[in-house]
Parts: sequence; C-alpha cells; structure tokens
Amino acid sequence: MRVLILGGYGNFGQIIARHLHTIAGIELIIAGRNLVKAQQFAGTINAEAIQLDANQADLATILKHQQINLLISTAGPFQGQNYAVAEAAIEAKTHYIDLADGREFVCGIKTLHKQALKQNVLVCAGASSVPGLSSAVINELLPRFAALRRIEIGISTSEKIPGKSTIEGMLAYCGKPIKQWIDGAWQDRFGWQDLYTHQFSEPVGKRSLAACEVPDLSLFVEHYKGVDTVTFSAGTGLKLTHYGTWLFSWLIRYGLISKPQKYAAMLHKNSLRLERFGDGNSAMYIQLTGLDKDQKPLKLVWELIAEANDGVNIPCLSSVALTRKLLAGKLVARGAMSSMGLLTLDEYLAELAGLHITTKLHELYPFS
Repeated sequence: MRVLILGGYGNFGQIIARHLHTIAGIELIIAGRNLVKAQQFAGTINAEAIQLDANQADLATILKHQQINLLISTAGPFQGQNYAVAEAAIEAKTHYIDLADGREFVCGIKTLHKQALKQNVLVCAGASSVPGLSSAVINELLPRFAALRRIEIGISTSEKIPGKSTIEGMLAYCGKPIKQWIDGAWQDRFGWQDLYTHQFSEPVGKRSLAACEVPDLSLFVEHYKGVDTVTFSAGTGLKLTHYGTWLFSWLIRYGLISKPQKYAAMLHKNSLRLERFGDGNSAMYIQLTGLDKDQKPLKLVWELIAEANDGVNIPCLSSVALTRKLLAGKLVARGAMSSMGLLTLDEYLAELAGLHITTKLHELYPFS
C-alpha cells in the first residue's frame, strides 16, 4: 500500500510516519510545500519525498501518477478549510484520512458520501482523539447502560506544544460562543472559558479545563439517542499557558482582538519557550452517566494517563490504526464519514503499546 502523508514533515506528520514505516506492506511518501524538509525527514525513515501543495489544481493527477492508495492529511488548520484535498483523493480513487478537529469540517464531510461511494473509497475526517478514541471508549462501555444520559469529555495536555496550525485551530473558537448540548437544549459556552478543575489520577493530579469546540459535540448528540448532555473541555498542564489563553479569550470575547489567528505564531513561539517548565504529563477522561440494566444510577469514568510527553502520540494513532485496518482488509466501510465508530477500543489502544500510557476505569455504582 502506497501511503502519502500530506504535511508529513510537520509535528503530527512525523509521528504518523514513524509509526507507519514499521508496518510491513506500506510504502511511505512524505509530501509538503517544502521539498527540502520533506527529503530531510524522509531520509530518516527510508521513505520517498515529493513537493505537494494541498491547494494545487493537479492534485488528483499527481495522486494517480504516484499510484497513491491512501492519502493522510495533517495539513491544518481545518477550521474554514474546504474539501478540495478529499475531493482530489476521490477523483483519484484514493482512500483519504485526515486529522481534522474542526467541528463544521468533520460533520460536513458526509456531503462527499455519494462521490466516495461511487469511487469505492473511504473518506474519513477527524481521525484523532476526538471522535476516534472518544467514540471507541463510549461504544466499549455502552452495553453497561440501559439508558445513557450524560457524556462529559476532558483532555489536559502536557507542555509539549503542537504545531502552529493546531494553535490557529484553537484560536478559531477562542472567546467565541460554542453550542453545547446541556440538559436537553443547545446552550452557549465560550471558547476557553467556563473553567473548572478535574482531579486526574497521579501523577497528573488536579488540572484546570476550559470549554472547547470539537466534532463530538454534534456527532454524539445525533448518534447516542436519549443523551441530554454532551460537553467537551480541554486545557494544558502549564498554568501560565492555560490561564494566559483564558485571559486572551476575554479580549476576543469583548471585541478587543478581531483577528486572533494572526497571533498564532507569537503564541506558538512563546509557548515553546515555556516547555521546559512542564512535567510531561497528559490526561483524558470520559465520564458517562445514566441507568444500568437494573434501572439503577451508574457513572463510569474512563481515564487515560500519558507520561514522558508520550501524550502527543494519541491524536496521531487513530490514522495509524485505520491504515493498519485498511491494509489488512478489515476496514470495509466506504463513503464519506467521521472516524466515529470505525475503531474498537482494543484496536486504538494496541497502537499505544510501548508508550508511557495507561488507562483505567473508575466505577461509581450506585451513586447519588
């Protein structure tokens, strides 16, 4: 299988490539606007390198010429991006996977469903921690419930700063209203506000989290019928970065900053300077509340703890697991869809083997 990673020399692209190049039967092509950077990284993993821009008109032709079986796009930010890359992949009869975290982008990918079906390809948006891992966890625990009422998700990252495009994506909703399904109605929360603290297991401990926008907020309300609350929050372990972003969100909310994305490079640079003060720990929790088979209250809290800055791998490994499943002929879905439900929890966690990552399930039964 010939797999092209668009943005393959970026932060997430490199992680994906290093995992994929160990899988027998995969030929990797590292692609991006800067050929020198693509060649330099490709040389470290014995991969091919080509110059490729997501916006170029002949993208489909190049995919055909290169005989690409799967295109993985890490070329964010996906907020406000169109589907030109996915459409080019469909035209070339190439499977497509991206790491999009933009709510509108991921939820809207289904508009390409008929085109993808006609070409017999998989077009998958949002192959990341959310909704890839989050839906896998929920589907694993769902049989415990007769009625699932609340889904609450929180992620706290280490000080390891992602690429500038990830920060641009966050700034797209920072300080702006986010529709979240709370108590059976759509309510506004504001990006990087509505702060609260969550107690994770050691060594992470207590972390502050803030409202963020992810595809799950729409997808889960539609998919898990009867749920009256779906929330998502995130934060960073570095208090200066976390609360600095919170203060920044107020400047946006009050109209003092009209184009926050233009500050992405500055924020990225300053965050890099603070990395040395972090503890290297990340965490994720998914709290499910409802009724068990005996109609008694049930609350389950699934938790993931990542140490030694290994948490940065987690959003990347959804695409790795999907690629492995495609290669083995076990992923038969075709058409355009989000990553929700395409992987089991075991399939996702198998990719975390060898990393400083552990998971556990806390059960509160019964509770009041």
